[in-house]
Amino acid sequence: MTPQEMVERALETSTASTGRTGDCIAIVDEASNANLRWAGNTLTTNGLSRSHTLTVIAIEHRADGMATGVVSRSGVRADQIGDVVGAAQQAASESSAAQDAQPLVGAATRQPFGNWDEPVAATEFGVFGGFTADLGNAFAEAAAADTKLYGYAEHELTCTFVGTSSGLRLRHDQPSGRVEVNAKSADMERSTWAGTSTRDFANVDVASLHAQLAQRLDWAKRRIELPAARYETLLTPTAVADLLIFLYYAANAKDALDGRTVFSKPGGGTRVGERLCALPVTLRSDPAAPGLECAPFVIAHASSRYTSVFDNGLALAPTDWISGGNLAALVQTRHSAELTGLPVTPAIDNLIFEATAAGGTVAAAGGAGGAGVGPTAAGVSALDQMIASTRRGLLVNCLWYIRSVDPQTLLVTGLTRDGVYLVENGEVTGAVNNFRFNDSPVGMLDRLDEVGQSAPCLPREWSDYFPRTAAPALRVAGFNMSSVSRAL
Repeated sequence: MTPQEMVERALETSTASTGRTGDCIAIVDEASNANLRWAGNTLTTNGLSRSHTLTVIAIEHRADGMATGVVSRSGVRADQIGDVVGAAQQAASESSAAQDAQPLVGAATRQPFGNWDEPVAATEFGVFGGFTADLGNAFAEAAAADTKLYGYAEHELTCTFVGTSSGLRLRHDQPSGRVEVNAKSADMERSTWAGTSTRDFANVDVASLHAQLAQRLDWAKRRIELPAARYETLLTPTAVADLLIFLYYAANAKDALDGRTVFSKPGGGTRVGERLCALPVTLRSDPAAPGLECAPFVIAHASSRYTSVFDNGLALAPTDWISGGNLAALVQTRHSAELTGLPVTPAIDNLIFEATAAGGTVAAAGGAGGAGVGPTAAGVSALDQMIASTRRGLLVNCLWYIRSVDPQTLLVTGLTRDGVYLVENGEVTGAVNNFRFNDSPVGMLDRLDEVGQSAPCLPREWSDYFPRTAAPALRVAGFNMSSVSRAL
């Protein structure tokens, strides 16, 4: 049975149920995955898998409102669809009225069904194409330099079909790939990491990744011990993306309205419209962003304070969350928008942070870059320029194990990993010990001294869940390295 047929069968079964008045949403996710692993400069394993999941959202209309029941099951056969529908309807009958209840999005308000009827595509090992040959070259270069490469490459294609009893039929095919590589010295005393996201592996530059890793391993030949303190810190795009995804997940309007988060206004309401950063920066999402394309409509398998099943199929538009340094919007469902009086701005599955000034890079007045570093010179990255203009500070390669400490300030804690380097007089002079940090992504925005040029990057902490990001390198004043960590 095709995914399209599963959706139709679930909706027909829901309609045929006797003694019930309500609606139904059926979502089928058909996924295929291809992956490679390597260790010690040798490919070790590979895998190819397929899966499908049926989610049924039953909506029961009652005197006290609408109640929902959600059931998701994998590997559902045609003769089991009725069981899933029945379980969802039973769950709805046992639930209290949903606070986020809204009319379902109607087919009349949506674009044509597009490629709804086309067969489901699947990824395969061919997607890696020239990647494996390039990886082999990197293995040879690493072995010649007496270093070892470890890592993982994955490509997934997920085809999602959304159908509702209101007549909506929508489909989105999402390709998603990532590469993560660790490079280690032969004695395992030095380690660093690099990664990249991709839609199809055609744009993965293995040679560039390996050159970056080799440079960082070379930097680490000299070891320097530093104490916990607040340091001027250069954060790579990877580290920036991880912190800003944490900010994005915290930026839901319902929690802000309820006074729970850093985006809550003292005395009531939200901080939308307030300045968060003195520099002209923008944090935005766009379903059609080149290279970061994602679903152009809401796909909600369950309701939360961040999303609503009633919004399934709602069209998504480019949205600025921070604009010119000001908080411009929070993640809104139709329900929360009614409470806040703000526009409906649902979550979107990509995130872009950038300087909104000519040349794409900006610096605080009096900062290392003066009034602005201007366009990046050919062959020289914005991060290289930041290093060259740093008198003394830290360069952090990536972050790990980021966890919330205080939602009211969005204080988070985490660890540096696979490379913290000391920069002195425009040069990297060695690697320093790892740290535990305690800082706030929102507070960090208020201490930005310089913003580089934004480029697609792979967050390390969130790479499994949120790979579609673009971010710049940042210069942050007084980044709080709260204690020394002995982790490698």
